[in-house]
Amino acid sequence: MLEGHNIVVVMPAYNAARTLRQTYDGVMAHGIVDRVIVVDDASKDETVAMARTLPQTQVEVHPRNRGYGGNQKTCYRLALAAGADIVIMIHPDYQYTPALIPAMASLVASGLYPCVIASRILGGGALRGGMPWWKYVSNRFLTLVENLLLGAKLSEYHSGYRAFSRALLEELPLEENSDNFIFDNQMLVQIISRGYQIGEVTCPTKYFPEASSIGWAASIRYGLGCLATAWRGRRRLSARQ
Repeated sequence: MLEGHNIVVVMPAYNAARTLRQTYDGVMAHGIVDRVIVVDDASKDETVAMARTLPQTQVEVHPRNRGYGGNQKTCYRLALAAGADIVIMIHPDYQYTPALIPAMASLVASGLYPCVIASRILGGGALRGGMPWWKYVSNRFLTLVENLLLGAKLSEYHSGYRAFSRALLEELPLEENSDNFIFDNQMLVQIISRGYQIGEVTCPTKYFPEASSIGWAASIRYGLGCLATAWRGRRRLSARQ
């Protein structure tokens, strides 16, 4: 616990057997996480068997693949059911360092922010960490357009490392969101359109073969989805003014 807050870390997992243990060890190293929830999305490797060996870990298995967004819906539902006050989502591929968990949890526990993002762009280390140049350019372009449409000033909308307060998760209509990769973006737009502030911390990132990724076609669909989501968010903001 941290300042009396029950902290649950959720990991949406798919074929993460090679990096799950390393991620888990990093998550638990700080001594503040009360429970880890691993939701396996019909992996074809030994992810489930590995997850079931980890102490303080709840394992949920999807019999069929529900997609990245569908996986997160299960993650947050289970975390709230487990009594979480603060929920931190981190990918089990070890692309993001678990060392930021105390800082992110503290920003939420203090009441400063109901949502905190670990930004790969803030601090300028994305390219040094191995982010492909085309992903970096796409990230910067999409973030610029989204900020203009939503009147926000985030350094990026596309990080998969986030912390949330219980109250915020309970308010968001997560089940209305996509079951695919655009879920992350939809969540942030829902938060911004409700007038909440989002905090950011600098996150060193590393890319390697085991890290999750999506191909060109999926990336294009994702980018178009982000722009459409931001446009709908702008319309909601305009309607409230």
